[in-house]
Formats: sequence, C-alpha cells, structure tokens
Amino acid sequence: MKPVRTWILLADGTRARIVCHTGPGKGLKEVRGMEFEGDNSRSGDLVTDRPGRTFDSAGAHRHAMEPTSDPQREAKRSFAAELVARLQEQLQAQAFDRLVLVAAPATLGDMRKVLPKSLLAVVYGEVPKNLVHVPNQELDGHLADVLAV
Repeated sequence: MKPVRTWILLADGTRARIVCHTGPGKGLKEVRGMEFEGDNSRSGDLVTDRPGRTFDSAGAHRHAMEPTSDPQREAKRSFAAELVARLQEQLQAQAFDRLVLVAAPATLGDMRKVLPKSLLAVVYGEVPKNLVHVPNQELDGHLADVLAV
C-alpha cells in the first residue's frame, strides 16, 4: 500500500516552507525547492510618492489624501495567493495527497479567500500559528492535534 503523503505548509506573510509527512514515526522532511520568500519591505519603501492632495469641501484649504490600502498588507495578500497557486500546481502534479495549513492567522485568512475547491478538498487540517522558524524536530508538539507525527 502506498504511503499517504501529507504536505505541511508553514507560512507567515513573507516566508513559507513545506515539509512532508509519510506516516507516524517517520518524522518530517523538507520538500526540496519548496521554500518561498515574499517582499518584506516596509510600506514606506513600497510607495515612494507623496499622497495626493485634495481641497477641503468648505473653503480653500487643502489636505493630504489617505491611501486606500496598505501596500505592505497587499504584498502579504499577494504572497498568500502565490502560495496557493504553487500548491495547486503541485496538487495537479500529484506531489501530495493531503495538506495541512500552518500559518499566521492573517496569512491563513488570506489563503482561505483564494483556495480553489480542488485544493480545499485535500486540506486535512489547519493550525493558526506562525511556525515558519520552528525546526522540524520541534514541530510534532504543535501538530499533535492535527497529525500523528
């Protein structure tokens, strides 16, 4: 019988990596080529233009306009969408059977918004924590509720 390959995505808003689990007692192994890094720039570095100006509704005074969105937050949303697209590609290539999403809460929410049904169907569990920097040998305690490592 073929072992079930469970990929575990560990992500935050700017970094991600994938480890593979093939059964209890076999530990977690890094998946080669599945480390990702997004744009970690500050909002001020992403937008160098000064905000636009507008006239006051009553009088001749002018005021700076507030930006409609935070560029850094938009970069994190874009990173989450890129992760989902890569996971979808790997699912179509049958690289894994199940998926566990372990991400910072905001990143997990961003990913949920863009998850296609085919990928959602193989999501085995979710953990709303930022564990990107936790070594593989220490992950089992954090994943105990979702997966027998």
